[in-house]
Amino acid sequence: MGRRNIRVLIAIVAALFLYACSGNPPVPVEERGVRNQARHRVFPAPDVYVVKRGDTLYAIAFRFGLDYGDIARWNQLRSTDLIQIGQRLKLKPPAGAARRGQQAARNRAASRPYEPPPAAQQQAPGNVPTPVVRPPAKPAATSTSKLAWQWPAKGHIIQAFRANDPTRPGLDIGGTEGQAIRAAAGGSVVYSGSGLIGYGELIIIKHNDRLLSAYAHNRKRLVKENDQVKAGQKIAEMGRNGSNRVMLHFEIRENGSPVDPKAYLPRQ
Repeated sequence: MGRRNIRVLIAIVAALFLYACSGNPPVPVEERGVRNQARHRVFPAPDVYVVKRGDTLYAIAFRFGLDYGDIARWNQLRSTDLIQIGQRLKLKPPAGAARRGQQAARNRAASRPYEPPPAAQQQAPGNVPTPVVRPPAKPAATSTSKLAWQWPAKGHIIQAFRANDPTRPGLDIGGTEGQAIRAAAGGSVVYSGSGLIGYGELIIIKHNDRLLSAYAHNRKRLVKENDQVKAGQKIAEMGRNGSNRVMLHFEIRENGSPVDPKAYLPRQ
């Protein structure tokens, strides 16, 4: 071995010795991959979103925590199915929309007919009667109360929902690989695919005009878009998340915003 090769070998050995003495072991390849894996979360909505292959209006709304009805209204879409690749969608209300809504409310209030107070509350003659303000009408009963909610999978809670935390928009339920994932309530499948980063194989079910539920990290999806499902119907098989843990990530969205699933599910 030449002198030059000997010097190179000595330098390599010295470098390895110093590195070992530093107390910093090499980072495992698996951990590095997990750290770079995008997690399920609600992302801030941009002003404009360009539709990509595989997108649906429901998936776009889900990604950014928006109401799909609002996106359709802001973009004057006649149907939630009418979006095309390359289309630019507004994800923020048009300028002045809030002011127009407030003015419309004032106009409706001004157009209400005057209702005199009951006789017992009328003032003495000569005094100006005080108008009675009609209380706001109660919202009509929705089908929310008619939904028969149930747990989508059997297992222990790995991570619970946390309000106002975009990284914890639902429940992580541990279980065994391949076990049944079931619809938490009846509805229509509005998304079945793997296009949302951090959710793996994902299914989204629309239950009514206000409520959606989502089932992520499936090993296998058993339903497709536009399928009608019943509460308790098997829709998927449990798989693994980005860190190779067997689990179901489950969310309920009300008007686009994540809510605590435990507020809807029966007590275990």
